[in-house]
Order: sequence, then C-alpha cells, then structure tokens
Amino acid sequence: DVNRENRTLATITFQNYFRMYGKLSGMTGTAVTEQEEFVAIYGLDIVEVPTNKPVARLDHPDVVYKNENGKNRAIIEQIVECHQKGQPILVGTVSIEKSEYISALLKRRGVPHTVLNAKYHEKEAEIVAQAGKLGAVTIATNMAGRGTDIKLKEGVKEAGGLAIIGTERHESRRVDRQLRGRAGRQGDPGSSQFFISMEDDLLRIFGGERMKMLSSKLGMDEDTPLDAKLLTSQIENSQKRMESRNYQIRKNVLQYDDIMNK
Repeated sequence: DVNRENRTLATITFQNYFRMYGKLSGMTGTAVTEQEEFVAIYGLDIVEVPTNKPVARLDHPDVVYKNENGKNRAIIEQIVECHQKGQPILVGTVSIEKSEYISALLKRRGVPHTVLNAKYHEKEAEIVAQAGKLGAVTIATNMAGRGTDIKLKEGVKEAGGLAIIGTERHESRRVDRQLRGRAGRQGDPGSSQFFISMEDDLLRIFGGERMKMLSSKLGMDEDTPLDAKLLTSQIENSQKRMESRNYQIRKNVLQYDDIMNK
C-alpha cells in the first residue's frame, strides 16, 4: 500500500535552487523591467539585443474609462470593428472570470471566438498558433499560450496584422509587454492598445478614488474616455510600486532561507 509522503526532508527557495548551478543565463524579450532583481539576486547583467527587423507594430496610448461598463462596451465595439474588416484579434485578460465575461458579451453580439485559460497547455499552444488567421478572435488570460509564435496567415498583413487588446493593466509591466509582444514579430504589422477603467484593481488600490473624483469633476460620462496622457505615468508608477512590493516579498523569503542555510 503506497501512502502519500508525510514529511518534508528539505525545502529550498527557487532562487537558491537556481544559484546552485555553476552557470546561469537566459533569454527573454521582457527582462529589462526586472533588471534590479536579476542583478541583486543572481548577479546577472542584462544585455538588450536589437530586434532582427525594425518593429512595425503601432502601440496606441491607453484609453481610460470612468467605469467597467463603459470600458467593456468600448472593448466589444473595438473587437467588432476589427473583426468586420477581417483583422485577427488577441484579447488579453488578467483572470479567467474576465475572459468568461468578455466571451459572454461577444456571444451576445454573435462574434465567433476562442477562449484560452491556461488549463490545457498543449491544446492552447495549437490554438494560439491559429490566432493569426483572417478574422480570428482569441481571448486569453495573460498566462495562456505564451511562448508560441503567432504567424500571420494569408491576407492578414493587408488587414493590419494582429491587433492586441489588453482589457486592463497587469500589476507587472513585464506581463503587459509580453502581451504587446505577441504582435509585430519579425517586422510584421500589428497594433496594441490597453483599455482601462477607474474601477480596475490597479487603479483602485493606487489612487483610484482621487481619479474617480477627477472624472466626476470633468463631468465624464461612461462612454467617453479620459485623456490617457494625464494618467499614463500614474498607471506606470502604480505598476512600479506593485512590482517593488512583490520583489521585496521575494527578497525577504530568500534572506530567511539564507539564514536557515547558515
């Protein structure tokens, strides 16, 4: 009779596990924002390699709405508009619930689409590879189908390439950049845009109330976006604060582990 294991003989943090290797190296398109951590924890320098071909993707500024409803309506309109001209769309969400919600809204509008939730990895890699087909609409949590190259199929370049829509900002800039980077690979055309509302977690935690008062003063209605230039730096600062908080937590865990080792 085989029992479950019932005692732990040793534990190690990921960081100390990686530091046991004689040589450490890696390659990723989004290491720059985590530079401080790579240097401090692993003694690794980051070298930015120029792209093979110039990037032709259009990164549009964020559009900010007063509340979730207004934002979601704008997202659906944008999807419908791209879909009508055959442009494929990849919609990035921060959670499975958000994916399901956007999916329900699209069903109401009769837009055929696929939803990925990082549950079935092999299948998702195949589905995401098809996200570059003419007229394809793919909704994915930020973790789903990563690392798969999305090749543009016939007729897509003429339609503007792959359009990336972010349904809100993630707490880490790195994850947002990974989503953006799904389009415009190897000099392909493409576009990316994030839709944000005052009710998003990131804005609510960092200065959301102040923002809401600001939008009321400006007499915004649900469907009119704010001028995002005012808010872009504020959003990025919120992300930086969140990243540094999370890094601090990881650093503390590592320091405790180092003491235990000694």
